[in-house]
Amino acid sequence: MQITKNSIQTAAGPSEWFTGAVYIDAVAAPAAGSRLSANSVHFTPAARTAWHTHPNGQTIYVTEGAGLCQRRGGPIEAIRPGDRVFFEPGEEHWHGAAPDRFMTHVAMLEVDDDGNSATWGEHVTDEEYATAPA
Repeated sequence: MQITKNSIQTAAGPSEWFTGAVYIDAVAAPAAGSRLSANSVHFTPAARTAWHTHPNGQTIYVTEGAGLCQRRGGPIEAIRPGDRVFFEPGEEHWHGAAPDRFMTHVAMLEVDDDGNSATWGEHVTDEEYATAPA
């Protein structure tokens, strides 16, 4: 058993990965044979990820607010507290807050053999985001 006392500061989400203000709190990091990475991600209204993929897929669990997610070529879906979304390995997608609501989710994934968690692409444009359901 290992207990890690919280010593990691809340981090601002990098602008290369996010549009808008996003804040990240680490929950679990790969170490000692574990490949699990988990973060609590806090999105301000209309903030969102860029398009991206994960080598081993990703599950997000919405804990607060109202959000949106989309896989490439699919419709934008509304997500709320208690909803779980699984993105398949290599599936290009984005997720973030609704236009007028904050949203927090726990993002969980396994890194690959080289420690990579994601491959980041271009930002979701305002035009793409504007097609979200009301």
